[in-house]
Amino acid sequence: MLKELPARARSGFIMIPLLLLAQVLSIYLLITMPPLFKIPALLAAILCFVCWFGFYMVHPNQSAVQQLFGRYVGTDFENGLRWANPLLTKQKVSLRVRNFESSKLKVNDHAGNPVDIAAVVVWKVVDSAEAVFEVEDYENFVTIQSEAAIRFLASSYPYEAAIEGDISLRSSGAEITDLLRSEIQNRLHKAGVEVIEARISHLAYAAEIASAMLQRQQARAVVMARQQIVEGAVGMVETALQQLSAKGVVTLDEERKAAMVSNLLVVLCGDHQVQPVINTGSLY
Repeated sequence: MLKELPARARSGFIMIPLLLLAQVLSIYLLITMPPLFKIPALLAAILCFVCWFGFYMVHPNQSAVQQLFGRYVGTDFENGLRWANPLLTKQKVSLRVRNFESSKLKVNDHAGNPVDIAAVVVWKVVDSAEAVFEVEDYENFVTIQSEAAIRFLASSYPYEAAIEGDISLRSSGAEITDLLRSEIQNRLHKAGVEVIEARISHLAYAAEIASAMLQRQQARAVVMARQQIVEGAVGMVETALQQLSAKGVVTLDEERKAAMVSNLLVVLCGDHQVQPVINTGSLY
């Protein structure tokens, strides 16, 4: 792979007075020298004039990749007015931090369910030579490879984990973010690009299964809520029986204990408010 080299460039503010002096001197010699020496003086004047085309500007967080007749010679990172061989071509490359949001991609997750997913990728160029020479268009390369990495990641993990603790797209935010950044970085390393951050910005079931999956999530939530209610009710019934027995409030045989447990569970686990019924048969 092509490695970045420092450019052979000079400060433009130093070269301006030198070129002015050389230009004035060559013109003076062209006018005052005998005809035999006018040709060298004319060539010197033309050379000085051509050297004026060697000036260029490098802005902050920008680099200039230099080529001489198709051969890479170096990269200039110094800011301000610069001067280099006028025969060199200088291609400017931005080193600023950039970001883009991918389009919403429809992908089948690891369980085969279609999901819509999008991500935001923050990146910057860290090797100008690789960005220019290793790929055709590094900006387009970043976009396409990032979307390919998002598709690969979405198909490698389920939307929701079937087993608690497994990595999933919806619940494992930190892990998925690290995996996505690593996957994109591996694809963009050859282009001289560093991925600073990659984060999922949109994640949902595809429209054709969204309603069915919502019903499944609601049913799962109801089951979990019922499980907690039953666990709490059993604990309350157990506590009530222990306190009744310990304080000697009433002595119950096994049949009456079973009836009391049944009634308490109905009261505690029921969906609707309980309507009490007073049994007065024992008063007569």
